Amino acid sequence: MQKRKIVVAVTGASGAVYAKLLLDSLAKLSTQIEKVGVVMSDNAKEVWQYELGNKDYEHYPFDFYAKTDFNAPFASGSAKYDTMIIAPCSMGTLGRIAHGISNDLISRAADVILKERRKLIAVVRDTPFSLIHLQNMKLVTEAGGIICPANPSFYSLPKTIEEVAQTVVDRVVDLAGLEKESYRWND
Repeated sequence: MQKRKIVVAVTGASGAVYAKLLLDSLAKLSTQIEKVGVVMSDNAKEVWQYELGNKDYEHYPFDFYAKTDFNAPFASGSAKYDTMIIAPCSMGTLGRIAHGISNDLISRAADVILKERRKLIAVVRDTPFSLIHLQNMKLVTEAGGIICPANPSFYSLPKTIEEVAQTVVDRVVDLAGLEKESYRWND
């Protein structure tokens, strides 16, 4: 199996638990991953601290980049990052990606992933969706991205908030092409 080079972007949408569980999962799957680059918006850090009550994002064994660091390797297709996961993905970020507005490292990295025909997974976290949201999701999908709403499943009978959120993260990990033990329907 070819090792993955993954960009993880965390925006200021509610749902920091998704980002935390994704980073936890990627840390456990290190044998399948060559590199993980992480970029967080300022709002993402605030939401993480508010929702999770800590700054644990500072303690992951990944390379972190400032949202304005256009020298990050994944700001160019030549670095060959093959997957980008935005979790959670705000509707503002999705809108900028859908319209090619690369005004920060998150939107630039997504632009690179799409132009290189690589895998972009946007874990959108908002409800209800407006027509503008739906049109932006359509544009990103037509450009090759995958819209994966943060809609948990319940057939595994999760008992905690983390177990509920993990059902979404497990789906994202599958979409990224990584192998992970998780609940499988009727398996």
